Amino acid sequence: MSKGLPETRTDAAMSELVPEPRPKPVVPMKPVSINANLLGYIGIDTIIEQMRKKTMKTGFDFNIMVVGQSGLGKSTLVNTLFKSQVSRKSSSWNREEKIPKTVEIKAVGHVIEEGGVKMKLTVIDTPGFGDQINNENCWEPIEKYINEQYEKFLKEEVNIARKKRIPDTRVHCCLYFISPTGHSLRPLDLEFMKHLSKVVNIIPVIAKADTMTLEEKSEFKQRVRKELEVHGIEFYPQKEFDEDLEDKTENDKIRESMPFAVVGSDKEYQVNGKRVLGRKTPWGIIEVENLHHCEFALLRDFVIRTHLQDLKEVTHNIHYETYRAKRLNDNGGLPPVSVDTEGSHDSNP
Repeated sequence: MSKGLPETRTDAAMSELVPEPRPKPVVPMKPVSINANLLGYIGIDTIIEQMRKKTMKTGFDFNIMVVGQSGLGKSTLVNTLFKSQVSRKSSSWNREEKIPKTVEIKAVGHVIEEGGVKMKLTVIDTPGFGDQINNENCWEPIEKYINEQYEKFLKEEVNIARKKRIPDTRVHCCLYFISPTGHSLRPLDLEFMKHLSKVVNIIPVIAKADTMTLEEKSEFKQRVRKELEVHGIEFYPQKEFDEDLEDKTENDKIRESMPFAVVGSDKEYQVNGKRVLGRKTPWGIIEVENLHHCEFALLRDFVIRTHLQDLKEVTHNIHYETYRAKRLNDNGGLPPVSVDTEGSHDSNP
């Protein structure tokens, strides 16, 4: 036995020096090309119609948050985006209300239907943001609210008997309103976007762009982009999430146009025999949907017509997954909460 002991140690030492060969990755077999014309029609293409019918029947959730100091036209712009009275101004808020001493969160829900498709829209407003003398850490209540919605979704997801369709209150998009100073971003703007860009899709917009000349607007947009780049702040659509060359090409064009310089209005005026949304000024009508006047149409097409589904997917696959992984890791891989028989949740650990 004693003679064999040194050999055993030598073998152990050798095994430490020589790493075990890694198993070769499994390479999926290439699909065999089948000529559908020879075998007849299968019907794979009907999946799109099936998905459309499903969406029309159940509808979908979209939750948009607006952040910025008072007087930048946040409510008006959201009303203009969805061509209906969806902001807090149209519900319980009025101009006589005093500015809150701290940031408040107000969510107003609506159901909008177009072409048989229902969208359950929630507009989350943040009155009081940036309106105080001392705005230090005023972004914290907003970050807390966003994380609370992730937590709410996670609690439902880890239930043993979970709902077939979990209500989605997660913030899919945050429109951040930049004051049209024409100079530079405020420290508060940079601080907010630096912290919140890690947990939500931020789309920066320059509000009330009609207060600047075309030259001032162009210079300000370039300056804002440069400042965001210098401070390492990524806004939506983030470069790292471009899935392929086509996505990158399309998103690069969008990023070059951002932040969108916009004007909002829910009033109609007669211009050359047509009814248009616009703002009346002493020198004429500013047409909201006219690209020669402002970039509202670019913002609307971007948020609703081309990237709405992607906003939802990035929220779920990136921001929510990051939050979920951290919560489960903090709890040793176990569900973060316990659930009683009535379905109510215990407080967070």
